[in-house]
Amino acid sequence: MTQNATTPSPSMLYLSSRPALPVLAEVAVSFAVLVTKWTVRQRTRQALRQLPPDLLKDVGLTPDEAQHQGTLPFWRP
Repeated sequence: MTQNATTPSPSMLYLSSRPALPVLAEVAVSFAVLVTKWTVRQRTRQALRQLPPDLLKDVGLTPDEAQHQGTLPFWRP
């Protein structure tokens, strides 16, 4: 059973009826999201550097490519 595209779900009505966050709260949430992205990026790059060559081949990377990606700073995508 699908809902009609013009009838919003109850959860969407709740979200759209809520007042906007204060500017400082929006900045804090954006900062938390950014720090989380950086942390995940740092951990995955560290794990990439430690993968053996056979697993790197499975993901389509050479050891040199993995080393290069693993040494990028966390703030660079």
